[in-house]
Amino acid sequence: MIDLGTDPATGKRRQVRRRYETVDLAVDDFARIRREVREGTYVAPTNATVRDLCDAWLRSRRGVRGSTLAGYRDSLKPLCEVYGELPFQRLTKRHIEELVDQLQAGSLKRADDRPRRPWKPRSVNLMLFVLRKVYEDAIRQGLALRNVAGLVDRLPETKSEMQTYTVAEVRKLLRAARRDRLEHAWHLALHGLRRGEIAGLRWSSVDLKAGTLVVEESRVSVDGQAVASSPKSKRSTRTLPLTPELIKVLKRAKRRQRAEQLAVGRAYRVSGYVAVNEIGEALHPDTLSDRWSTVVGAAKVRKIRLHDARHTCGTLMHLQGVPIAVIAAWLGHADSAFTMRTYVHSQDEALHNAAVVLGDVTGL
Repeated sequence: MIDLGTDPATGKRRQVRRRYETVDLAVDDFARIRREVREGTYVAPTNATVRDLCDAWLRSRRGVRGSTLAGYRDSLKPLCEVYGELPFQRLTKRHIEELVDQLQAGSLKRADDRPRRPWKPRSVNLMLFVLRKVYEDAIRQGLALRNVAGLVDRLPETKSEMQTYTVAEVRKLLRAARRDRLEHAWHLALHGLRRGEIAGLRWSSVDLKAGTLVVEESRVSVDGQAVASSPKSKRSTRTLPLTPELIKVLKRAKRRQRAEQLAVGRAYRVSGYVAVNEIGEALHPDTLSDRWSTVVGAAKVRKIRLHDARHTCGTLMHLQGVPIAVIAAWLGHADSAFTMRTYVHSQDEALHNAAVVLGDVTGL
């Protein structure tokens, strides 16, 4: 029997018993194990499965936002469905690479036997990233000898250029949105609020007399359910001035909701949220995305994502000469460089204006 020290997972003493055919084999293995224990490289065999390891790692992610944790869990689902019952110490590079091939090809079915859509490189790389973190933690605990996920190469990603609206497209969309009962939500999106911030905005955070709006709650989708949480970061909690047009739009929304409450009567639910359905219930964030697609189609403008409206806000402010530090504060970013790198994009109209400027400079 060999004393292996304290188990980092349970805090109990670890001991191992083994049988050998000869005394010489026992002595050699004893010496090897003692050396590895002393050097901190010994890994005791365990029957814990891939699912056990992933579940334990997810439980240990204290302080992680619910939506982030749900993303981690979703990215590990295919791995647990295929190799969940395999002892995690027996998971190999080949196992993971075969899983990646299946995910890319769309040949892997879900647990309920429904076909799974092919995964894009970004989704596959997220799974590899999370799995690397799982095995890094196992190595720190002395439960694994090497990080098998780290042996698998990331897939090359072709990053598509972000799409943003021009001033003319923004105006066309908002003219069409005037007939939509969620007109105010689309104004808020084009004023730079995240989807979760729109879904989590309460009337108590809107002061129409003072002309301010406080972003202090976010409603995000976690495992399909809308969950209220704090904003994405400390800087995301911010107070924004309202434009005169947005004040008018929010006043219209209030009048519309009061009329709906009178029409529905006692069945109306006063949730206090700004973005609600016809009976006063807060809208699910996914519903906002679906309704955005509808209003974009009705306006007959280019189809871009709801989140791209936030990028549109940053880009148009930049093209109008607003300092990048101010744009970062408006969008709730701590790092102006991140704002410039991620949320500010060029537009064809701006390139044309640049050509005019160059023509004036170089013209003879």
